[in-house]
Order: sequence, then structure tokens, then C-alpha cells
Amino acid sequence: MAKPQQEKCHLVTAPVNKIDTLPKAFIWRRIQSLAGLWLVIFLIEHMVTNSQAALLLGESGAGFVRMVNLLHELPYLMVLEIGLLGIPILIHMVWGIYYLRTSKPNSMKTDGSKPYFKYSRNKAYTWQRITSWILVVLLILHIVKFRFLEYPDAVNEGSLHPKYLVTITMDPGLYTVTQRLNVELISPKTQEEMKTGQNQNRQALDRAAEDIRGQASARFSQQESIILQTAQNYEEEENLTKAITKRRIDQKEVIAVAPSFGTASLLAVRNTFKSWIWVGIYTVFVLSACFHAFNGLWTSMLTWGWVIKSTAQTGARKVAISIMIVIAFLGLASIWGTYFFNLKH
Repeated sequence: MAKPQQEKCHLVTAPVNKIDTLPKAFIWRRIQSLAGLWLVIFLIEHMVTNSQAALLLGESGAGFVRMVNLLHELPYLMVLEIGLLGIPILIHMVWGIYYLRTSKPNSMKTDGSKPYFKYSRNKAYTWQRITSWILVVLLILHIVKFRFLEYPDAVNEGSLHPKYLVTITMDPGLYTVTQRLNVELISPKTQEEMKTGQNQNRQALDRAAEDIRGQASARFSQQESIILQTAQNYEEEENLTKAITKRRIDQKEVIAVAPSFGTASLLAVRNTFKSWIWVGIYTVFVLSACFHAFNGLWTSMLTWGWVIKSTAQTGARKVAISIMIVIAFLGLASIWGTYFFNLKH
């Protein structure tokens, strides 16, 4: 008896479909999260640098000056500022504002029409949104103040290292502080005298230099050499004089001529933090930035799946809080200590 013929089984494979593309909202959320993580690193560096204007007592902010000069002397600085700071801040801010408009905090008491949860994480969620609005306003104010309005002007006077000018309000402590920092102060009276002396000196030197250049003599003359070199040096130094005389200052202000960008920046910071109004504003700014940054750091660990177990999440939260306290202390130290403790006299 013939065996029944077995039917061959053919595996039918389903057509391979292309992987569905990720939603744009998901991608932008992750980009915003990465930008935020990068800004946390910058915040740590920024607070560590600024704290050296206050915590290293007796050094007259030398650590701050060194760090700022190091950063300022980086090649392609403007490109780095735009690429590593401007773009991440813009991305994080724009998408943050978009999420703020759609988020609904639920840790505040309501009339019963909306949910109300008094758990710590719900409160942190609410404060993350509140600090977002605070940071939008104060970050813009900070950038405008220190990057544009009070940014030290570099003036090349013919030497390898330019001088840096910054306008500050006069106080008795500046006499000794600027002496230690090797900074020259230009008062409104001195500024007016420089305007007058500038024209007289320039005319006399120009006439003497033109007379010498017009001579056909090929003999070396020490006197003529000194005159021509003086005229050339004056042309280079005139750049500094012009920069000083064109600045507008009132009777309570002086122009600080500093030997480095870091020194000029230190004086600008000192000038800011001798005002109680600015001390209050920057105290709110630093506390908001630290909470927002390190609460965001912890939630990012959850978002990216870096901590999954509840014990790991609790440990990560404790680490984030500890770092937040340290960085907030450094930031507050720079605000309250730069003028009142370290550089008042």
C-alpha cells in the first residue's frame, strides 16, 4: 500500500514594512532634554567660576579672573557661544514655553473642578513650571545686562594685550580694590581733560613728524627717531583715548581701564552686587535655575531610562538634590560675597 504523499509546507513570510518614523514631537522632546542636560553642565561651570570672586577671600577674585580669561581666549569664541550656548538655550526655551502652554499643574488647591494632588512629585512638577517662567524673564535680563549693556570693550593700543573698559559706579572701596587689580580709574573730570589734551598733543606731534618725514636726509638722528617713534606710539595710544572720551558717564560713575577681560568682568560683577535690588533679583535667579536644572536632571534620568528601579530612582533623586544644594550655595556665595565680603575694600 502506497504511503500517502506528504504535502510540502511553505513558510509564508509577511512583507517587511519600513520602521515607522518617530513622531516629531517625541524627537523634539528628546532634543530639548539633551539641550537641558548640556545647560546643567554649563550651570555647574558657571557657578564654580563665579564663586571664586567671593569664596577665595584675600585673593581679590584672582581665580575668577583666571577662569574668565581662559574662556575668553578660546579660539572662535563667538562661534562657540552661539553653537554651545545660544542654540541649546533657544531650543530648550522655545520648546519649554510650548510645553508650558499645554501643561496643567495639579498640586494647587482648586474649587473641585480640577484634580488636586499634594504629593511631593506633583509639587515639584508645578515648581518646575513656575521656575520656567521666572527663568525666561531673568535669563533674558541677564544676557542683555552682561553680554551687551555691560560687556567690557576691548581697545588695542598697540601692545600685545588690549585694555578693557567698563563703566562702574564710584564708591570709596574702589581706590584700594583697583590698586590691587592694577586698574586705572577715569573720572568725568579726567575724561574732559583728555579730550582737550588729545587735540593739542596730536597737532604738535603731527607737525613734528611731517617735518622730519619731509626731509631728504639719510643720516641717522636719535632725536628724529624718538620723535617718529613717539608719534607712532601716540597714534596707537590714541585708540584708547578715543574709546575713553566717547563714553558717556555721569558724575557718580568712573571708567575702569583694566589689563584683562577677566578683571573688567570682575569689576562689572562687583558693581552689580553692591546694589540690594540686583542682589535680590539674582538670588531668585540662582535659586530658580538650580531647582529647575537639577529637578530636570532627575526627571531626565527617568525619561531616558537611566534609572528604572525605584531604589535607583530614589538614590538618583538624592544625588540630584545634593548637587543642587552645593551649586546653589556657590551661586549665592558669588552674589552675597563678591562685594560684601571679598571686594568691598
